[in-house]
Formats: sequence, structure tokens, C-alpha cells
Amino acid sequence: MSITQENTLAQPVGITLERYIMRKQAEFPFATGELSQLLRDLALAGKIVHRDVNRAGLSDVTGGMGTQNVQGEQQQRLDMEAHIRFVRALKNGRETCAILSEEEGEIIHTDNDSGNYVVAMDPLDGSSNIDVNVSIGTLFSIYRRVTPVGTKASEVDFLQGGRQQVAAGYILYGSSTMFVYTTGHGVVGFTYEQSLGEFFLSHPNIQIPQQGKIFSCNEGYWFDYPESIRTFLMNCKRREYSGRYIGSLVADYHRNLFNGGIYLYPPTSKNPNGKLRLLYECYPLAMLIEQAGGQAVISATEAVLDIVPTELHQRTPLFIGSTDMVQELIASGEAVLAAV
Repeated sequence: MSITQENTLAQPVGITLERYIMRKQAEFPFATGELSQLLRDLALAGKIVHRDVNRAGLSDVTGGMGTQNVQGEQQQRLDMEAHIRFVRALKNGRETCAILSEEEGEIIHTDNDSGNYVVAMDPLDGSSNIDVNVSIGTLFSIYRRVTPVGTKASEVDFLQGGRQQVAAGYILYGSSTMFVYTTGHGVVGFTYEQSLGEFFLSHPNIQIPQQGKIFSCNEGYWFDYPESIRTFLMNCKRREYSGRYIGSLVADYHRNLFNGGIYLYPPTSKNPNGKLRLLYECYPLAMLIEQAGGQAVISATEAVLDIVPTELHQRTPLFIGSTDMVQELIASGEAVLAAV
């Protein structure tokens, strides 16, 4: 059989996430295989959550729990389902000594004090969209611990700052499920092939367009936005840019990452320090966007990754997306934005 005939009969399906991680292991700062396994653990939990999300209408995982998380937000059943899945996968993987989750106020110790990594995560972003079949996602940020191996991890392991992330990414559960991550060597995306149960490399070098024509924000807060933000948005409308806002951070970000645009969550009177969580929402997205050629800031002078964190569940404003659009926002007088 000729090579041409073989390729015609059996087209290659691509590189799996597992194989890709193994090939790229040498790029990791500490190439011992631990971080590779950690990423695989996250991918495994993502597959299980993908299954749970896709059968949400047929099983008893929708609706509220009747409880609130540390943020004071109503917990959805699928929020807690995802939280349990990811915590369990990371504990069983034995590479993580501690976890910070949006759904828990305190650090979760994994009973593996010899682990070299800690993970901060939002197990399922977009709670308000869970029951109405709109795209939602998981966000994660990975650090190499700074406390001595063999001791209990503490807050200092999570409060190292965004520049100390060794890997970050998200999993989007939408028309297809995608695993997007970076280890500081560019951004790659993998699409889940359900029949094979594998993530396959679909986007090997994701770069955000330098200029976009999409702005994403909740215009319901229009009259509570700083004047400079309203000026910027009015300029976008005069140019007939498209206003696109899903209300799921991962979904809004993902669209702008591929098509070009800017996502804005300014401070308001209700949330003067911003609403989004710094450690497990803004840090991972900021690392990804910088690796993809974009920009993430909270003010005219401060990048998201340069913020010095002081609290585990710290909140912040966020302006993130195509570099030209972020720079235009800054030039429009955005310096009045509150710093964290």
C-alpha cells in the first residue's frame, strides 16, 4: 500500500494533549514530570465536567444549592459539582500540596505536603448561565510553592504575584470543549473529541489580533462607569463596533482572543475595587493574553500581572484584550480608574 493510499484511508487525527505535554516538558522550569502530570489531572477533571455539563438538563445538577460561597454569591449545584471534580482530580494526582477555589474560603490542603505546586482555580465560571445552556468555563493558575517541601502550604504560596505563575489556562464548555493553556512559551488550544475521549491540538499558536472591533461589558452599569470608560465606549459605538457580552468571563474572553476585542469590567459604586477575582480569574487570563500578544491592565500605569496581591479572594477591575484597543482606552483618560 502506498503512503498516499494509507493517508486517504486513515487521516491522522492530530496530537493529543498528553503527547504534546510530554514533548514540551523540557520547556518547564523544573522538568521532572510533575507539572506535566498536573496539567493532565486538570484535563481529566475537565473531561468529567464536560460530561456533567452536557447532561445537565437530564440529571439533577442544575439549580441553586441554597448556599453562598465566600464571595457572597449563590452557589449553583453544578458549581459545587465542578469544585468536587477538580479538587478530587488534583488530590489523586499527588502533585499539588494545596488548592484555592472560589467555592471555599480557606486553602484546601491535599494531604500531600511533599507536592511542589499549588493551584488557584474557579471551577466553573458563569454560574448565572448554567441553567440556560450558555457557555461556561473553568479557570486555573499554577504556582511552584515557596514554603518548604514537607510543610503545610500557606497563603504565601498563593500570594506570589501573577508574574510567578508557571502555567495558567482555562477550559471552555461550549459548542465544543476547549483546553487552552500556557507555560510561558505561547498559548495553545486543544479541542475535545468526545468519541475518542481525548483533547487534540487544534490551535498551536494562538495570537490575538492587535486591533479588534468588539467591546464586551455589562452596559447595565453604564451610568455607574467612570466618565473615561463611557467616552471610550461611545467612540466604539460611533465606529459601529459590535457590543458582545455573554456574562460568562471565559466565553467573552475566548471570543475576543480569537476575533480581537476588549473586555471591560470597571469599578462601580457597588464594587469600587472591581468585582473579578485576581488570583484565579484575572491572573490566568492576563498571563494568557500577554503570551498571545495582547494586554491586561487595571489602570493607565499598572498591568494586571504586576499587582501585588494581599488577599486570597482579592477583587480587581479588569481591562483586557487587543493591544491597540487597550492602549486607546488608556489614552482616553482612563487614569481615573481605581487601583486595587
